[in-house]
Amino acid sequence: MSKKLNIGLFGFGVVGQGLYDIIKTKHLNLEIVKIAIKDAHKQRSLPSHLFTTERDDLLNNPEINTIVELINDTEAAFEIVSRALSTGKNVVSASKKMIALHLDELIELQHKYGTSLLYEGSVCGSIPIIRNLEEYYDNELLHSVSGIFNGSSNYILSKGFNEGLDYDSALKQAQDLGFAETDPTSDVGGFDAKYKLVIAAAHAYGVVVKPDDVFNLGIQNLSANDLQYAREKNLKIKLVPVAKELDDKHVALFVLPKFVNEKEFLYNVEYEYNGVIVQAAFADQQFFFGKGAGGHPTGSAVLSDIAALRYGYQYEYKKAKERKGLNFTNNIELNIYFRYQDESLVEALDFIHIHERYLSGSYKYVIGKINLQSLVANQQLIADNQAFVAFADQLAGVNLAAEVKEIAEAV
Repeated sequence: MSKKLNIGLFGFGVVGQGLYDIIKTKHLNLEIVKIAIKDAHKQRSLPSHLFTTERDDLLNNPEINTIVELINDTEAAFEIVSRALSTGKNVVSASKKMIALHLDELIELQHKYGTSLLYEGSVCGSIPIIRNLEEYYDNELLHSVSGIFNGSSNYILSKGFNEGLDYDSALKQAQDLGFAETDPTSDVGGFDAKYKLVIAAAHAYGVVVKPDDVFNLGIQNLSANDLQYAREKNLKIKLVPVAKELDDKHVALFVLPKFVNEKEFLYNVEYEYNGVIVQAAFADQQFFFGKGAGGHPTGSAVLSDIAALRYGYQYEYKKAKERKGLNFTNNIELNIYFRYQDESLVEALDFIHIHERYLSGSYKYVIGKINLQSLVANQQLIADNQAFVAFADQLAGVNLAAEVKEIAEAV
């Protein structure tokens, strides 16, 4: 039998309201007792007695046994979630940055106090990837997990490629529609996708990696030349996070724009949609597709977690228990497309091999093999040069499984 959940909800923005809309259509054994908000004067669609600006009205209420955290303040979210877990309340959260930054501590709190933290809504909105990695693939060897994890950047790329909009115009449209923030750095810089990748990798491989250690390069330096090059090659550009097991000791994580061809699943993932590809040893390649953001899509993932708590569901972090000695590394080789202005930067990157070089007026690029560690070391130079980097296995005539590999020396 399911137990009744008395919910304390933190945040009543797009996702909070979306969650409430969905709950209204269901007959579940749960009740929203109180909702914590920041602005007491904002007009609300629900009775005023449901709202409070005091977090302790929820955290100290013995009637509330479940906390749902949907706010955009990372450190406040961590304080709320950690207090709830340590006082016997189960938690559902959609705060990907908070979870990625504090995952080790959150796992420890769950183990120490016997409480449960679920966070399906934090990774790719409506796509149920965490539960699948945790349950369906629990005994499967996963070669890689990759995809499109950020709808804002994908919307901008779709607008540029399909409709010919320049980057600034596409970004403005995304902001006007609420797909991108006023400061879009987290989305277009690949940070949002990185946080989601770190969370997914913990369930895919049992490795908890600090986000600062994971290389991310976004689409903010994308130019019309890069889009035109992709069109001429019958390719599209997508911002793709990758988690890849190299051998039984090493796993690599990175976020880069990537050229994809029409035979790949990600080629047809457009606008605000997300897609996740799981490459498994036995199940082979599987693809998950759905809306990656928005009140109702993300609210549906949050509600799925809430419903699971009625039956005492917890993440077991099975891969972490089973896999010992698997370590994160940036010591891998990638084929990249590198568009630049300053010739000295090509030298600084120390390409292992250059397959192709092009010079024409202000448009210069090379395609070649490079160690990811070199990109890490020169990230600021790349940004200062307004250069654009894309994972280019299609251009080199190889595939991800063949080209992303560990260098033999010990890390």
